[in-house]
Amino acid sequence: MIITRTPFRMSFFGGGTDLASFYEEYGGAVLSTTFDKYCYVNVRHLPPFFDYRTHLTYSQKETVNSIDEIEHPLIREAMRFLDIRQIRLLYDADLPARTGLGTSSSFAVGMLNAFYALKGKQVDKKRLADEAIYLEREMCKEAGGIQDQIAAAYGGLNRIDMDRYGYTVKPIVISNQRKRELNDRLMLFFTGFTRFSAEVQKKTSQSMPEKIKQLLHMKEMVNEAEKILISRGSLDDFGRLLHESWQLKRGLSAGISTNAIDEVYQKAMQAGALGGKLLGAGGGGFLLFYVEPEKQPAVRAALKGLLHVPFLFESSGTSIVHYTAEDYELEENR
Repeated sequence: MIITRTPFRMSFFGGGTDLASFYEEYGGAVLSTTFDKYCYVNVRHLPPFFDYRTHLTYSQKETVNSIDEIEHPLIREAMRFLDIRQIRLLYDADLPARTGLGTSSSFAVGMLNAFYALKGKQVDKKRLADEAIYLEREMCKEAGGIQDQIAAAYGGLNRIDMDRYGYTVKPIVISNQRKRELNDRLMLFFTGFTRFSAEVQKKTSQSMPEKIKQLLHMKEMVNEAEKILISRGSLDDFGRLLHESWQLKRGLSAGISTNAIDEVYQKAMQAGALGGKLLGAGGGGFLLFYVEPEKQPAVRAALKGLLHVPFLFESSGTSIVHYTAEDYELEENR
């Protein structure tokens, strides 16, 4: 039996510049972190006592006899990609899917990690990120960028740069104290809305030619944010930059924000937040705010109808938290 644990991510700056249609021509940059909310993938070979050959449990349950019958596209294509057969797979997570935290990419990375372990192999984080990108973007033909898979595989507070030749992951080197100060000034709220990020990403991509100037500005904000973090100055500028970035991002596509989200955002700002953003492609999910500690009670009161989700940064990325080797012979070889 294999159990993998893979973190979710929050992207601070540069979201949208990780789309191939942009970074292959202009280069992209993202500043993001993973945090202590995870998805778990539990995989083992299915004992030969059932009238089906594969048993899958996620938001739905599937019992099938062939890979072609599997409805979940990520699971189906990952099993094809690594020639995985006759398994029981269970998915669980600390936070709901389709909420702007890169949940599908974390699942893809964690599932590939589990499948390799099932085959008795351990692969590096870059391979997991690369293959998760290939799985989602090429095999499943899902629209979107590449930052989520990289963040989930590597973990930590990083700057990710990308161009037509590939990508690099650069950890943001700051003291534990400064990282804690940043963590303590961030508040995460669940809006209750969910959406498919691929749908929003597709709309954003379609309007890309008109948005190059905004995206180049958003890319430059990654440089500004990195300088703020590694300096000894006030972190409050990080919050103000978040606000500026969110205003730019809202202009990329009509589907990124809604009237309800704008209303919530305005309430938080009036209560004392210095800035914030909707995480992910847009359309719903989690709102992140930068709020000085003394003003956080007022923000919680202003957003009392929303669920506040405390969190801590993490740096491990995807990991195998349980491994029990098994001797198993595929049915056709018995």
